Amino acid sequence: MEESRSPVVSKNVLVPFILITSLFALWGLANDMTNPMVRGFQKVLELSNTQASLVQLAFYGGYFTMAIPAALFVNKFSYKKGVLLGLALYATGALLFWPAAAKESYGFFLAALYILTFGLAFLETTANPYILSMGSEETATRRLNFAQMFNPMGSILGLLIAQNFVLGALQSDDVTEEGIPIYDTLTEAGKAAIRTSDLEIIRNPYVILGVVVIIFFLLISFVKMPQNKSQEAKVNFSDSVKRLWKQPKFAYGVIAQIFYVGAQIMCWTYVYQYAETLQIDAQSAVWYGLAGYIVFLVGRTIGTALMAKIDSGKLLMYFGFGAMLTLLGAIFLPGMLGIYSLVFTSFFMSIMFPTIYGIALEGQGEDAKFGAAFLVMAIVGGALLPYLQGYILDLGGFGYEDVTFLGVSEMRFSFILSLLCFLVVALYGRKVYKSYH
Repeated sequence: MEESRSPVVSKNVLVPFILITSLFALWGLANDMTNPMVRGFQKVLELSNTQASLVQLAFYGGYFTMAIPAALFVNKFSYKKGVLLGLALYATGALLFWPAAAKESYGFFLAALYILTFGLAFLETTANPYILSMGSEETATRRLNFAQMFNPMGSILGLLIAQNFVLGALQSDDVTEEGIPIYDTLTEAGKAAIRTSDLEIIRNPYVILGVVVIIFFLLISFVKMPQNKSQEAKVNFSDSVKRLWKQPKFAYGVIAQIFYVGAQIMCWTYVYQYAETLQIDAQSAVWYGLAGYIVFLVGRTIGTALMAKIDSGKLLMYFGFGAMLTLLGAIFLPGMLGIYSLVFTSFFMSIMFPTIYGIALEGQGEDAKFGAAFLVMAIVGGALLPYLQGYILDLGGFGYEDVTFLGVSEMRFSFILSLLCFLVVALYGRKVYKSYH
């Protein structure tokens, strides 16, 4: 096969490839440091499930807002300048956590997250097609899957930071020997003191992250980065968009990506609340989130290897149906078996984002930068669907087992949303395999 003779990454672009690939870990860290923070904000600021889910709405809404402007910027300038502007916005949003904590304003925190994700939108809109362009088109999807392997590594680090330096240190989560939350027994003055302390604890990792991002900004600004003339050529925006949306493989890919990202964020955000229904405390629950990321990384490694032998559309279909099966287990299996099944869903999620991305952009050439923008905008699924899941959880009250559906609590039943999302992904994989290969 010709593909086997084409290197996934050639030596002449190795250093730029390593630098851009490191960004995948950097935004994975921000993403998955934020997921457990939903629970942290909920406790500290006494929010409902729906209010707490606004963290995800702000975080993933930023992607939707900034993806097209990012693509327009890259079209006018270059991939490198797009990466640098993304890092600048990322650092700005992270550093804004300092004044947000000082003001003790939930709205300020949400605004800081929103700006931070402007930067992530620039990075994802730019870095994904940039990686695709660093070599032959035959190996592009494998190259992106390889680069995306570093995303869950950042996720694991983000989760460990959240567990060890945030969730475990929050005083608002402390309970008495009888299991009664201490925060609920305090006067308003007592609550205010703990709130100030806890918000500073939430603030610190973001501020440190902002400094790390500035270091990456300086590194990339001084390194000579490659240019792919065909993909970095100036393109008319409206003509490009028309060409893209006339292609079912691209259009359905964007839809599949919306549902995939929504499912991923629901599975990774609400595993903590799921654990709570099994009487697992918040700090211990992080181990289940961490297990999910490790399973995800294993799945990405195995999936990337399988892609050399199995058609990417067919593999996407298999993994979509596999995720549906594990979610049926999360909904209906009793006790701890349910959370084990939810954790194992991450194995099947592992290849979905880069595979949908690579398939949808395959053969797009100079239109890839705008195609990438729409695929990054699809991350808005991570804002909308968790909000809907939060609404389901609030149907019977602020608890997670207030009402039952199909004989299970609303916590378990709410994962029917993720199951339906994976059905959409599996059907997209099937259509790609049947129609284009």
